[in-house]
Amino acid sequence: MSPLNRLLRSASGSISEPEESAAPSEMASLLQPDRVIYLVRGEKRIRAPLSQLYFCRYCSELRSLECVSHEVDSHYCPSCLENMPSAEAKLKKNRCANCFDCPCCMHTLSTRATNIPAPLPDDPTKTAMKKAYYLACGFCRWTSRDVGMADKSVASGGWQEPENPHTQRINKLIEYYQQLAHREKQERDRKKLARRRQCMPLAFSQHTIHVVEKYGLGTRLQRQRPGAPISSLAGLSLKEGEDQKEISIEPAQALDEVEPLPEDCYTRPISLPEVTTLRQRLLQPDFQPAGASQLHPRHKHLLMKRSLRCRKCEHNLSKPEFNPTSIKFKIQLVAVSYIPEVRIMSIPNLRYIKESQVLLTLTNPVENITHVSLVACDEDDPDDINSTAKIIVPSKELVLAGKDAAAEYDELAEPQDFQDDPDVVAFRKSNKIGFFIKVIPQKEDDADVTISFKIRHDFRNLAAPIRPSEDGGDVVAEAIWLTHHVELRLGPLAS
Repeated sequence: MSPLNRLLRSASGSISEPEESAAPSEMASLLQPDRVIYLVRGEKRIRAPLSQLYFCRYCSELRSLECVSHEVDSHYCPSCLENMPSAEAKLKKNRCANCFDCPCCMHTLSTRATNIPAPLPDDPTKTAMKKAYYLACGFCRWTSRDVGMADKSVASGGWQEPENPHTQRINKLIEYYQQLAHREKQERDRKKLARRRQCMPLAFSQHTIHVVEKYGLGTRLQRQRPGAPISSLAGLSLKEGEDQKEISIEPAQALDEVEPLPEDCYTRPISLPEVTTLRQRLLQPDFQPAGASQLHPRHKHLLMKRSLRCRKCEHNLSKPEFNPTSIKFKIQLVAVSYIPEVRIMSIPNLRYIKESQVLLTLTNPVENITHVSLVACDEDDPDDINSTAKIIVPSKELVLAGKDAAAEYDELAEPQDFQDDPDVVAFRKSNKIGFFIKVIPQKEDDADVTISFKIRHDFRNLAAPIRPSEDGGDVVAEAIWLTHHVELRLGPLAS
């Protein structure tokens, strides 16, 4: 209650304070997007906020990150913004060659310059000031001098890196498991060949496949029979039966004697600043330094720009620009740009088996007028699995005005008359309306009250090519009706 209300209430007992609501601000829906979630009926049934979903204009369906294909467009360093192709990034182990991370706090290291005395080459007894460069962290004040790294005479490159003593062993294991994976792939191909050998024609016997591979007829036959597994069969030539070079590894041997602990292990006082944390050790798994004096800077990890593609129609849903300095997208089909968004504006005190009126808002993101209908879920609805309350939704159709970015600045614009029912629509502002629904909680537990309903709206696919009509004008895109399942978490019951 504000100080003015307290003063008025103390002056006159007839002035009563309005009933406070549990969540009186729409800001709660903005800062807590998981309170309003939409159901995605893709390969997996996923419930997520609308701000985390995509909308495929060609399938007219919602898409989540679980039901799209992820494609890597480019790799780049987040510090120097150097762009590199995937092959080069793989060769550099997805790390930048010029930028380093602080081994203590993981912030980006910067190169600092200083002057140090150095003997002259002509007269060693005399000294002159010389430029020297070292790495320093501007956040935790760690420097490369703390671990004994020598300063460099140039500002870029040439920093000393510790060598892993187990590099040869790791490379040997990688080669061995690559050979093992290749053998398993060959065995799977042989089993596939054996299953269809009974129905294989004589022309595709092992001898004929070897001749096809020898004389280069595989591409010609594949062109005549698209989809035929010639390439997989032609790879099973007699060369695979020959002995290949075996890569053998020596098994690890357990040691009977281990290095004993130092005598002052339990009596030496521990200095916590000199002991590395678990995160610092796991960020350097090849060394796992136990002391702060063993921490060395690590090359910065590369980031990537990725595209998202619908698995059903294979159209792009998101495609960023190639330049690392640009944050724009060539294609960005986010759901909030096409689907009406439901938000919670105010919630009264909810009580068990008592009807309460909740105020919600509905925003139209497209430029044309949208008609929206709300439908309560049936009792046997398979999508309605989390509801804990009954709801009464408006029976009338809600009409949303088109989005107009200049409407709020145009004071002379005449408001459209939609003849709203005041019992249903609380207010209307541009492309946004507030409407009432009635909620009756059915469970008397401490869990949040959850409601769900169906939202049905019309959608015009403006991305489809517009064909001219017989009269000479353009044919307007036909409206299709889409239905979405929406769940709202209203919070706990009032005590």
